[in-house]
Amino acid sequence: MHNHPLRRTLALSAGALLALGGTVACAQDDADTSATTTGDTVGVVAAFYPLQFLAERIGGDAVTVTGLAPPGAEPHDLELNPQQVGQISDADLVVYLSGFQPAVDAAVEQEAGDAAFDVVTVEPLLDATDDGHSHEHGEDEHAEDEPGHDDEPAASGEPVEDHADEDAAKDPHLWLDPTRFATVGDELATRLGKADPDRAEEFTTRAAALRTELEALDTEYAEGLATCERREIITSHAAFGYLAVRYELEQIGITGLSPEDEPAPQRLAEVIEEAREHQATTIFFETLVSPAVAETIANEVGAETAVLDPIEGLQPDADGDYFSVMRDNLDSLTTALGCS
Repeated sequence: MHNHPLRRTLALSAGALLALGGTVACAQDDADTSATTTGDTVGVVAAFYPLQFLAERIGGDAVTVTGLAPPGAEPHDLELNPQQVGQISDADLVVYLSGFQPAVDAAVEQEAGDAAFDVVTVEPLLDATDDGHSHEHGEDEHAEDEPGHDDEPAASGEPVEDHADEDAAKDPHLWLDPTRFATVGDELATRLGKADPDRAEEFTTRAAALRTELEALDTEYAEGLATCERREIITSHAAFGYLAVRYELEQIGITGLSPEDEPAPQRLAEVIEEAREHQATTIFFETLVSPAVAETIANEVGAETAVLDPIEGLQPDADGDYFSVMRDNLDSLTTALGCS
């Protein structure tokens, strides 16, 4: 039998109820003021893979990172579902690159508020080029238009300032220069430290360790590409401007910044002519885009095709990470360019 007399319920006095209510209210207030450490982690939303990689490496187990672009998807034209917009709204920090993903830009502007961290504010972007080239060897034909061709900026790896056209298209692929990527990581550590001050030193330490790794990678690239038979890389789209500037290569893009653009017949003829002129042995395509155009040019000039990955995203179930893909790229480059 149930033995719970009504008087036992009524014995919980009004004063006790008020005290209990006050305790609950205080607990709710504490939760509201410490949202960044709910569940003992900082909630980070990263717009696409390289930024997700940075957040995971620098945040460690002190962060919970949600990537918006799924593996295998081309991130440029990402469309957000309501759940993802909600994740942006709820995040303690949203790491994105303005101008790269219009849907993310719009959601961040509407939902993220002070949690937004635009990496462009840390590393200004290079100008994109109309013809997909990144000249580094004194060609004057496009000198005013192309990244890394303004004397000091080209030598130092600093971005070209936008003097002529403030609305010129920008190349977003800054993570292909490990030194720029490290600078973004340093600032990300600072932003994470503001979200969770108790772990600020931890974030700074991880960012410093990551910088050391990235600088070692930069040295590998500089040494691996120091002495080569050729310095021209023919790519399916012009995603490798930062890599070309940093390591004194010339990028010849079959298409411009958008990997989905179809090259005009005239452009195909120009690339075929340049491939023959430079005796290119390899035409590069990338993992998230069809290799058909690269294969067409390769067949025309008697070259091979190989992957050069802009690391905008990983393939589903990929075992590697940013570092392993960058080293795969270096292997592909040294083989294609005849480096010793």
